[in-house]
Amino acid sequence: MTDRIKAQFEVLDERFALCGGDEWLERLHSGSRKTEGPAYFAAGRYLVWSDIPNDRLLRWDETTGAVGVFRHSSGFANGNTVDRQGRLLTCEQGARRVTRTEPDGTITVLADTYQGKRLNSPNDLVERSDGSIWFTDPRYGISDFYEGSPAESEIGADHVYRLDPASGELTIVADDFTRPNGLAFTADESQLYIVDTRERHIRRFGVDGARLTGGEVFATGWFDGIRFDHAGRLWTAALDGLHCYAPDGTLIGKLLLPESASNLVFGGSRRNNLFITNSAGDLYSIRVTFAGASYP
Repeated sequence: MTDRIKAQFEVLDERFALCGGDEWLERLHSGSRKTEGPAYFAAGRYLVWSDIPNDRLLRWDETTGAVGVFRHSSGFANGNTVDRQGRLLTCEQGARRVTRTEPDGTITVLADTYQGKRLNSPNDLVERSDGSIWFTDPRYGISDFYEGSPAESEIGADHVYRLDPASGELTIVADDFTRPNGLAFTADESQLYIVDTRERHIRRFGVDGARLTGGEVFATGWFDGIRFDHAGRLWTAALDGLHCYAPDGTLIGKLLLPESASNLVFGGSRRNNLFITNSAGDLYSIRVTFAGASYP
């Protein structure tokens, strides 16, 4: 059973005027503690997302509306995405590793150490078209008992990493973040945008093969997960809902929510269903007038 809340699109710039959608946001599920990492599986028409403090992954079926437990325990999973072969990639921040769920349900560990030292607590991840996986590794999962278990950082810093698809080699691509968080490639993969939640900004990098260049601040504010839409606008999870930025860094509009948003993903057959997780443990959905970038 779903319930609804009034959708509030706030236009701050004329470039946001065509961004709208249903009159109502649907609350597809509630009762979790803190939801994160929505990932939409087009082939199966379902969504998987994390309920971090409850150490589980949940699954919503688009055809029936049913919600069930996808996995418990989940390693206090946070960010998730779907790779180009339709497999689930997960940042298990409590288990301090990045994993892949195979078609038969077995779990493959993709990364859990860097130069012999355990990762902090992988937070969010994206896959590039060459199969490389880029992920952030802040300390949220080793800070307390709520989203993991307290531990000292063996690496001693919070980095952004790239996992090579052929060799499995893990390299640091950015080492000057305080708490790296959400990240997203532009549609042409020429740029990578990365949130630093502690510093309250989003940085923009050029992508040169396996390297990042630049790193200027694109936008300031409290942010978590981020995604691009089909027009190159950046949608960010923020304290009052979702914020939308034009490619030049202008905040052009908002989708207001009763609680702070934690992450978002586009899904549905036309990629114009917007799924939103939040700090209150809910999962929202709204059909919108724009679509997500082609991938992911």
